[in-house]
Amino acid sequence: MLSKLNQYFASNETALKLRGLRQEVIASNIANGDTPGYKARDFEFSHALSSVLAGQQKQTMGLSKTDGRHLGPDARNQLEVALMYRNDIQPSIDGNTVDMNTETANFTDNAVRYQASITFMQQRIAGLRAALQSQ
Repeated sequence: MLSKLNQYFASNETALKLRGLRQEVIASNIANGDTPGYKARDFEFSHALSSVLAGQQKQTMGLSKTDGRHLGPDARNQLEVALMYRNDIQPSIDGNTVDMNTETANFTDNAVRYQASITFMQQRIAGLRAALQSQ
């Protein structure tokens, strides 16, 4: 029974984790807006979601262990995506490719989509709760 519930919510859980990860990447871009030579990074959400759901996670941002006795991250809760460099719209003199208008627009868009994902998940839970209650 629990495995069926896990499968029922797996896509929503993955989408929320990816939205949170994308929010961190965009926030990092905004924080480094004045860093000389910083290259803005991002990933395509739909491609990342489809590859994670298909079980084809990219191994590009993993932590390395320098000793066999080191503990690694929990593989079940770790999503790894291939980060790409964003093309600069207007190159800056110091080599920074962060465009604050683009980053804030992406940050806001991602935050709204994150909230929508939470709302969809709440509706699925409410539907299950209504089905389980006797009336």
